[in-house]
Amino acid sequence: MIQRRTLLKTGAAVALGAPGLSGLAQQAVTMKFHTFMSPQSNVWINMLKAWMDKVEKDSGGRIKFEGYPAMQLGGTPVQLFDQAKDGVADVVWTLPGNTAGRFPRVEAFELPFMMSNAEATSKAYWEYVQTMAPDEFKDVQTIALNVHGPGMFHTKDKLIKTAEDVRGMKLRGPTRQITKMLGYVGATPVGMPLPSIPDALSKGTIDGCVIPWEVVPSVKVHELTKFHSQFDPAGGALYTTTFVLGMNKAKYNSLAPDLKKVVDANSGMATSGWLGKIQQAGDPAGRKAAEDRKNTIHTIPASDAQEFKRKSRLVEVEWVEDMNKRGFDGKKLLDTAKALIDKHTKTTKA
Repeated sequence: MIQRRTLLKTGAAVALGAPGLSGLAQQAVTMKFHTFMSPQSNVWINMLKAWMDKVEKDSGGRIKFEGYPAMQLGGTPVQLFDQAKDGVADVVWTLPGNTAGRFPRVEAFELPFMMSNAEATSKAYWEYVQTMAPDEFKDVQTIALNVHGPGMFHTKDKLIKTAEDVRGMKLRGPTRQITKMLGYVGATPVGMPLPSIPDALSKGTIDGCVIPWEVVPSVKVHELTKFHSQFDPAGGALYTTTFVLGMNKAKYNSLAPDLKKVVDANSGMATSGWLGKIQQAGDPAGRKAAEDRKNTIHTIPASDAQEFKRKSRLVEVEWVEDMNKRGFDGKKLLDTAKALIDKHTKTTKA
């Protein structure tokens, strides 16, 4: 009988994960997750919800999430980072570039023709922030940092084949470096958050936009445009955009030690690379949506990409100068970002 009672006690301890856990540590914690992406998007379904599901599972159900896509908690996409900082939301996924110039050092990854593939570039982005800009996101607990797959042109009435074709077109860009690039190539750049694109295309406020394939269906760009111009990987990717997955610091610090470990295990370089990989994995479905509508898809060859590179080169030069003025070593930041992308590209399958 004594032996049986001992076995039962041991079994109970194992079932709880560790002996002697307090009742407080067993309580569930619910977190509000907020983002601008639509509930039908690849990002929400295959990336963010998948991340939440894994954290819930790894915590034995003691961390739970309430998901609020499409800005359902209120506010605008520009306010998301501060919502995590201030505790309006517990976790957010957003663009640092929504607030122009606030997170200047990570803009290195948004410079023209920087990225390789999203998984490798996301790992490089994580390592870069840890080593070169550790205080860039100091106002939140940084969970992961990622970029999307190669950005490209989507236009209503005119197919872009060369840099000259861009001249005079009103094109939407997501961040200040990318809108600068569009301007130098010859477009009239229009900065706006992703959810504003459908209305702007419908009303003629813009003639087109730059986004990666994967986000096309969620904002109906395949229905609102007829032409799509992607870049041959041999010539490099036109651009990418940086994202941050951040948690309210007070919320993170309030977690029981074992729950912090669960969050930590789902943070960092591996998680950053995974987010990038999943986001880019949505590109083929976005392209198929355009193909199904019989839209025109053009691949800009490496030879024609050279003129885009030449015209947008000043964006890089000006960014380095801007970093120097802010008291940073702009060239060192740029060289480090390039070296890290190269390093992780060699060790990561595209």
